[in-house]
Amino acid sequence: MTYAYKLMDSPVGELKLVANGDRLAAILWENDKPNRVRLPERVEADDRPILIETERQLNEYFAGTRDRFDLALDFQGTDFQKKVWAALLTIPFGETRSYSDIATQIGNVNAVRAVGAANGRNPISIVAPCHRVIGASGELTGFAGGLTNKMFLLSLEAGQTLLESASASASASASAAAPGAVDLETRVKPARPAPSRGTQTSLFGN
Repeated sequence: MTYAYKLMDSPVGELKLVANGDRLAAILWENDKPNRVRLPERVEADDRPILIETERQLNEYFAGTRDRFDLALDFQGTDFQKKVWAALLTIPFGETRSYSDIATQIGNVNAVRAVGAANGRNPISIVAPCHRVIGASGELTGFAGGLTNKMFLLSLEAGQTLLESASASASASASAAAPGAVDLETRVKPARPAPSRGTQTSLFGN
């Protein structure tokens, strides 16, 4: 089936969502380098179900109501790159890893520079969270979407994590203060839906 794409507006600029059949093959940045991700020629198709679903889940992510993605993915790259991209999918929402951490995780502790190169060529930005990989000393380092967008994504996730922690702490304190009281969460609708806890589907193409 022909590769197809759909454009979407987002807080980090216009994103190009690319599908290979019924799988998501890429999320490209507005000012992405032309050869960073090598893909066949594509046609615009706003009606492809996987692209519509990807846009919906991304909008939820940016709105702070989703912390995991549930999409069929089609990574095209070398075996080494696929190992790195698979490792990206395991980094929890609101957390970061270093290039050294990823190298250790894939069983090649001496491949830090190669991990960095593969991370930079991650085709499915945001969903495969290469923005959660930072330098060993904590610096943000390079990012295909630009360091401003990297900081935005990390701040968005850190903010949501802090809000959820504060909410859980407040709920626990209220319960401890009044053991016999009815939990207000059973009577008051939350201000926003709880983040979706879908399972990330990772399907690697050959």
